[in-house]
Amino acid sequence: VNQILLLLLVLTVCAILYSKVHQVPLALRNETVDLENPEEMEEEIPVVICAAAGRMGAAVAAISSIYSNTEASVLFYIIGLKTTIPHIRKWIENSKLKEIKFKVVEFNPMVLKGKIRQDASRPELLQPLNFVRFYLPLLIQKHEKVIYLDDDVIVQGDIQELYDTKLAPGHAAAFSDDCDLPSTHEMDRSVGMQNTYMGFLDYRKQAIRDLGISPSTCSFNPGVIVGNMTEWKHQRITQQLEKWMQRNVEENLYSSTLGGGVATSPMLIVFHGKYSSINPMWHIRHLGWSSDARYSEQFLQEAKLLHWNGRYKPWDYPSAHTDLWENWFIPDPSGKFKLTRPDS
Repeated sequence: VNQILLLLLVLTVCAILYSKVHQVPLALRNETVDLENPEEMEEEIPVVICAAAGRMGAAVAAISSIYSNTEASVLFYIIGLKTTIPHIRKWIENSKLKEIKFKVVEFNPMVLKGKIRQDASRPELLQPLNFVRFYLPLLIQKHEKVIYLDDDVIVQGDIQELYDTKLAPGHAAAFSDDCDLPSTHEMDRSVGMQNTYMGFLDYRKQAIRDLGISPSTCSFNPGVIVGNMTEWKHQRITQQLEKWMQRNVEENLYSSTLGGGVATSPMLIVFHGKYSSINPMWHIRHLGWSSDARYSEQFLQEAKLLHWNGRYKPWDYPSAHTDLWENWFIPDPSGKFKLTRPDS
């Protein structure tokens, strides 16, 4: 009897040990799949948007559209000046956007001292937050891949798709080519929108001619950026952009009287021939270039991202396709920001 009991005890111990030995690798194998294949892990998508005084409703509408059209985990970096940060924080925390994950980051305009040439033709383009995109690695430090969006956009697609944009080795950013979508060419011609380097740089200046860039080279729009912060820092992109800003102050190489104002031009120089492309449907632009130039409704419904670049903004009047923008607008709980409409 004792021998039988001893045998049973030994068999029981062996069964327990066998179970443990064979269950652990299964658990480890499941974890290893997640760890070794980043695409199977839930990755936080950092999205940078500026909240400027007088246009905070734009940032709110853009955030609302992104949050409502994705299941991905998005972390919004909302960049503002010291005087505007309390307003945007209160707006978010007292609206249906209170569920979003966000960080408010203060931008110090002193970094721009001596780097911006005063230009009275379009003073709104000289606002400090217009240059936030130059300093992304300094503001967003823990992420390698980042999305930057101008505030005057609406996202109709899943932001995960934009985040998955592939950047070629050695490229610090991806942009939308201004010649990439044939269906927008008629719009470009009708509103006089420039889509080559000639429209942004002053080729009468020797410093521009010395770049060796053909004036007919297709330009790109930096209102939507997918950036690799590791490459950005390695290539000292911020320092290169600052160098051209300072040269413009001294030599007037570009100005806001040209097509893209003062923020696009240095990026065209620094990134020439060294950027990847964003899917054209992820940046349908020029909606704000004219108050009466219109795309077809079917085309706009298929677009993943709409951009009201230009003077005619959808929160002001007049503007085109305002209904598509207002779908995502959330009124200001404080009542400070109001839409401008014909009957207001």
